[in-house]
Amino acid sequence: MKSTVWFASLRARSGDESTEAKVRKLFEAAGFSSCIHARDRTAIKLHFGEKGNDSFISPVYVRQVVEKIKEAGALPFVTDTNTLYLGSRSNAVDHITTAVHHGFDYAVVGAPVIIADGLCGKNISTVVINKKHFATVAIAGDIVAAESMIVMTHFKGHEVAGFGGALKNVAMGCAPPQGKRAQHQAKPFSIRDNCTGCGNCADACPKSAITIVEKKSVIDKSLCIGCFECMTVCQSHGIDIDWETEIPLFTERMIEYAYGALKGKAGRIGYISFLTRITPDCDCVPWSDASIVPDIGILASKDPVAIDAAACDLVNQQQGFAESLLSRHRHPGEDKFTGMRPNTDGSRQLRYAEELGIGTRDYELVRL
Repeated sequence: MKSTVWFASLRARSGDESTEAKVRKLFEAAGFSSCIHARDRTAIKLHFGEKGNDSFISPVYVRQVVEKIKEAGALPFVTDTNTLYLGSRSNAVDHITTAVHHGFDYAVVGAPVIIADGLCGKNISTVVINKKHFATVAIAGDIVAAESMIVMTHFKGHEVAGFGGALKNVAMGCAPPQGKRAQHQAKPFSIRDNCTGCGNCADACPKSAITIVEKKSVIDKSLCIGCFECMTVCQSHGIDIDWETEIPLFTERMIEYAYGALKGKAGRIGYISFLTRITPDCDCVPWSDASIVPDIGILASKDPVAIDAAACDLVNQQQGFAESLLSRHRHPGEDKFTGMRPNTDGSRQLRYAEELGIGTRDYELVRL
């Protein structure tokens, strides 16, 4: 049976067609009010953006969802979890400070910011899943405690997963650092012939696992936590991973974490994805690269697999921008994510999520 994915374009010729209005209309059309009961503590799961990043979802749009949740008589809070890597969101104090810096304060969004895994990432609930890679997963305590959830996602590319959509938002984004570490596990290695000795990888490493020896990077795998930050900042392709063996396992571990984050909330979650500023990288990086395709619109669904499948299809239908990270696959119908990173396979996320029963790739796109 097909899942419904609602779509709103970004065209507007009146106030009734504003982006704010469309967010509210999508919420209503997708039936999210039925997911939320009176007095629910309703998590709005999003990404506040790393300091220096500016492609995250606008807090003005988040407020529209906050107001709809309040209309349902529930108690909304905006939330994310602490990061595995060093940066401006590795503990709740810095994380909330960054969120406020980016406009996610009560005066703008109308709801409190709560970092779901606590001050130092130790507010953890163990969820039993009994899947291929994990018997149990570590999920942020306040995500588990919330009775309902609206997942707001900025759809974009990703260094290893291929793309970052709703599934990755709940998988990596609902896990404390302990859970993020369990999902990664893959260890990168240095390619000496490509390394320029710039030291960017060493500066980015949260565990000081990389040193520069004789102008070449050296990775201590006993210290490495597999966060891939070194790969993200390397401009000379001097660091890589074993794509054939490591990445399928990483993807499956990630999707099992998505399963765990969603467990116990059947019928109580809605998903809204913004296909705007579709950048090559996760909003975890402290910059925002040029978009790879034009802005497309906004999607809403109760099915995270269907909404990610629709987002992928809509992106791939676009003409890619020449002045972007896309080195190939710029024509409509071509895979833009492998056009940036040939070794990635974002569709594996969808296949494994469907196998686990999280949702279906078979969808009907309904335009507002």
